Amino acid sequence: MSGNAFGHLFRFTTFGESHGPAIGCVVDGVPARIPLAESDLQVWLDRRRPGQNRFMTQRREPDTVKILSGVFEGQTTGTPIGLLIENTDQRSKDYGEIADRFRPGHADWVYQQKYGIRDPRGGGRSSARETAMRVAAGGVARKVLDALVPGGLVIRGAMVQMGPHAIDPAAWDWAAIEANPFWCPDVAAAQGWETYLDTIRKSGSSIGGIVQVVAEGVPVGLGAPVYDKLDADLAKAMMSINAVKGVEIGAGFEAAALSGEDNADEMRIGADGKACFLSNRAGGILGGISTGQDIVVRLAVKPTSSILTPRRSIDINGAEVDVSTKGRHDPCVAIRAVPVAEAMMACTLADHLLRARAVAR
Repeated sequence: MSGNAFGHLFRFTTFGESHGPAIGCVVDGVPARIPLAESDLQVWLDRRRPGQNRFMTQRREPDTVKILSGVFEGQTTGTPIGLLIENTDQRSKDYGEIADRFRPGHADWVYQQKYGIRDPRGGGRSSARETAMRVAAGGVARKVLDALVPGGLVIRGAMVQMGPHAIDPAAWDWAAIEANPFWCPDVAAAQGWETYLDTIRKSGSSIGGIVQVVAEGVPVGLGAPVYDKLDADLAKAMMSINAVKGVEIGAGFEAAALSGEDNADEMRIGADGKACFLSNRAGGILGGISTGQDIVVRLAVKPTSSILTPRRSIDINGAEVDVSTKGRHDPCVAIRAVPVAEAMMACTLADHLLRARAVAR
């Protein structure tokens, strides 16, 4: 199976399955002498960790990360960094009834068609369990960004819509996201979501959502025209996350309804004598190159396909069957997509930053 690596100069490759003994990744391209400890990565993994509240899968994984290589006396050595997380709470028996059946909305059928074999336990390689290693790699990327971007670069994510219920942008408060289980920046919206998702969860169903990720302090000039555009790589990064079905940057699809006058981000010279933009409908990227403004990316996450309601499907022998998925599943997987999207933003920006430095030299 190909396609298990992401990035160019900052590059990570993940391995492992949902119900295997462990998952892991190898991060390559990290400059030497950057401070790095397991605690630097654990803080981000704890944000994604399952089982923290009733709105997440109740699989109890501590997601404790181990650094196996590439670090000596608290600093990176410039060699590949090996990371490992052991799986400790697999419950493979939950999947015994569907081992020969294809779950609608999942990758079961296409995996079987492409490879002639699949691991039905939790989805195997196609499980969102794999994203824990993206978050670990993202933690490494954040340390690279901290070391190489003067003044600091901040990456923050939030959930801005659950099902049909969107936040009020005027009520946005970054401090609020740590005070509710949804990473929601709108206190009132989060309260409504709690009642709404409880109803969804108790019925055995699921719902989708929209996540927004913002990077502040991004240097001007990351990305290259044509095929190595920063926004193209960000779109790929976000679309590679499980259950993501749409990505937009800046005004995104709303730009199609704007006039040229409304869409243009006008410019002036600021009090400091530097160029400044009067709006940010481009989402911090023009012509595939960062403008120095906030980079704003939104991703649409579909409902979890594992639900109790029977859905029509087929089995491995071609017989028509009804499939009901038991086990432990997220009623809204978009919640845990927030730290994953942050990680993919960090990895993409670290990669482009290293590419820009290589060109400058």
